Amino acid sequence: MTPPLHVLWVGAAAPDLSATDYGPFDVQSCASLELAAQALRDTAHDALLLWLAPGMAAALGDWQALSHAVLDAAVVVVAPDLARALATALTQRGVQDLLPQASADPGTLARVLHLAVERKRLERAARKAYATDLSTGLPNHAQLLEHMTHLLALREREPAPMALLVLRIEGLSTTERTLGSEAANVLRRKLAVRVRAGLRASDVVASIGNDAFAVLLAWIDAPDDALRVAGKLALSLQQPVRVASQDQAVAVAVGVSQYPEHGRQADELLRRAIGQATGNPSMGRAGFANRVERGGSSAANDED
Repeated sequence: MTPPLHVLWVGAAAPDLSATDYGPFDVQSCASLELAAQALRDTAHDALLLWLAPGMAAALGDWQALSHAVLDAAVVVVAPDLARALATALTQRGVQDLLPQASADPGTLARVLHLAVERKRLERAARKAYATDLSTGLPNHAQLLEHMTHLLALREREPAPMALLVLRIEGLSTTERTLGSEAANVLRRKLAVRVRAGLRASDVVASIGNDAFAVLLAWIDAPDDALRVAGKLALSLQQPVRVASQDQAVAVAVGVSQYPEHGRQADELLRRAIGQATGNPSMGRAGFANRVERGGSSAANDED
């Protein structure tokens, strides 16, 4: 028997999809984007359907949990109106499909959800074939999970504490709007270099989306070490970066998960850290125009 597709439905009441040829579906409903962000932190889903009320489509572009959602789920947006520029921007952020509400009958919705999940599975398979994020040169999301899985298997045989940090970056879209997409890519690369420079050679840095980095601390001496490293990295990233002869500054939100306290599976630890980074307030950017770039710093894992 075909297992059901797990769908998180946000907005209007979900219709009955059981009578279609594209099921079965297991639908979880919630009323708002805020509740959806919490549900994404708690449970993995095959698909996320966002049924938007009039005027909400533009706000979706600033929804922080969208970057988290598109990593794990096939995201489908249903809206009364979607301007071409906004539809293009959402697609570039990883949304699988967009549908006008006028044509969103149960049969169409079931077909769109089923095919979006299939496309997401193909996308994951393609990503596994390429272990590197081409923009930054860092390992990508799939490669990070593979590395974590191997390391966690070792930790089960030889127990030792380890931690995963997620650094969510705000400000890249501002650079893209003002200086263009290539400048935003340059900024991402420079931020990636800064993260890598602040760590030990044994630590792993990965790109897990357009606006987030993950840091795997393969071993830590004490639980407070992870928070200390996260704080130092966040402070480093808040220093302005020179791009196209202009100072660009970003804000940073941090999420932390630790093995074994917060989980023993790679996806479980990553989901928790991403959820924290999505929900936590960002730090930085205030008064950045008056700050100057500093020189090199010691590794964040080094003692003060």
